[in-house]
Amino acid sequence: MRRWNGWGDETFVYPLPDSAVPFLQDWIGPAEPPHDAALDEVISSVPDSRLPSHPLVDTDPFARVLHARGQSLPDWIALRSGRIPAFPDGVAYPTTNAQVRELLTYAARVGARLIPYGGGTSVVGHINVLPGEAPVLTVDLGRMNRLLHFDEVSHLATFGAGIFGPDLEAQLRARGFTLGHFPQSFELSSLGGWIVTRSNGQQSLGYGRIEAMFAGGRLEAPAGTLILPPFPASAAGPDLREVVLGSEGRLGILTEATVRIRRLPECEEFRAVFFPDFRQGQEAVREIMQARLPLSMLRLSTPLETETTLALAGHEKVIRWLKELLRLRGVGEQRCMLILGITGNASSVRLGREEALAVARKYGGVHVGKLFGNQWRKSRFRTPYLRNTLWEMGYALDTLETATQWSNIARMVDVIEEALRDGLQDIGERVLAFSHLSHTYPWGSNVYTTYLYRIPANGDPEETLRRWQVLKTAASQAIIAAGGTITHQHGIGTDHLPYLAAEKGALGMAALHALSQCFDPHGIMNPRKLIKR
Repeated sequence: MRRWNGWGDETFVYPLPDSAVPFLQDWIGPAEPPHDAALDEVISSVPDSRLPSHPLVDTDPFARVLHARGQSLPDWIALRSGRIPAFPDGVAYPTTNAQVRELLTYAARVGARLIPYGGGTSVVGHINVLPGEAPVLTVDLGRMNRLLHFDEVSHLATFGAGIFGPDLEAQLRARGFTLGHFPQSFELSSLGGWIVTRSNGQQSLGYGRIEAMFAGGRLEAPAGTLILPPFPASAAGPDLREVVLGSEGRLGILTEATVRIRRLPECEEFRAVFFPDFRQGQEAVREIMQARLPLSMLRLSTPLETETTLALAGHEKVIRWLKELLRLRGVGEQRCMLILGITGNASSVRLGREEALAVARKYGGVHVGKLFGNQWRKSRFRTPYLRNTLWEMGYALDTLETATQWSNIARMVDVIEEALRDGLQDIGERVLAFSHLSHTYPWGSNVYTTYLYRIPANGDPEETLRRWQVLKTAASQAIIAAGGTITHQHGIGTDHLPYLAAEKGALGMAALHALSQCFDPHGIMNPRKLIKR
């Protein structure tokens, strides 16, 4: 069963190795486990529904708790403390386009606001119920999850937008195909959610971003139905697919999506290379990218992320052997780990591996084989479970990300990490912050930063949230000042809304408002997400 107040399946636990505890205590300090609210307490706090009865709407308090928040750190603080400011008044589980239209009509008639819900994995507030006078209906698309059409000749597949990653891949793999979209939330997130938040998969270098995969679909909006045919290309005016991409539920409900698929690869490898420092690793990654080598992933960690990864891995004898090997090869304490993914047929994988490793050697890179790459692949969808373990030890963990040009990467990493490390100095609290590059382009890269801090000794949720607000604000302001996008892959939601205008400008924001007005004239769709209205 899905955890109601944390990440993933409640039967799965990702334990920390014994060696990791001293590491965290040295960096941040000893922590105390917080007291979490019980599910029964939270259910008892759910108020009566304000929605009139409807056969498609479930007003059960437990269902409303499950759909109240996403997976951001503020969401966790609210859920774990039991201090949830608002719940949906009802949850609907449509199975057809006709039922979605019926729910749109019902919401408009009773004056309700409507929140589309996919997998519930948003980390920036997309699906959160905000306090207000109008009742709120959450529309869970999880039952619109069938393969609707499969075109083997054209390499196109149409799915209900509520299908989760593993089910989508299982349907395709049974036919010898894959979509290749593997965000860290893959096991718990939906196709529609990927599209409307402009998600990025871990192997986007080889498979492309979701924008390249989304060929067409069906959007049920309050103003009507938008059909997007899956043409291979078109010059018929602006591409309305781009209107749906990143729309975050403000325009309507994406009920069907046609995606561009490809044959399953013949083979795939993940290998690890260690560089003497981040500068040389970054230069190697940039040169590999600009050479357009046939790779599916490049993931370069800073020295501190590399050290943290090794500390959390356990396997102390293997790590000692690795560090001694690297020392003998001239790679010392500033070592940076690159995970290299190569996907394709046998000849392209061999070519990609040989050429990428040749570039790495130019910059002092030491290739250590498949062991660490295979370990990364094995745990790629499991590492988010560490958030549960760390919280229960007394540590809060969050992530943020941006993207910028290659010439600005080193500065961007520095200003983000400095803003986070110094953010709680006034109260004498230390912050552990480290970064990696995991989505690279010939012109630049993302910067993905993880940070940890202590939950207050008394477990005060207001203080835990205040600390997050201080750190998130400092890092966001640093990103904007340094010339980065406020989000590379997590979307806007509520958390990034204050910074969107800095990127879009006044005219761009006016255009977004006009689009929202066109598709949703009465403002019932996912209010105060993406834009303020």
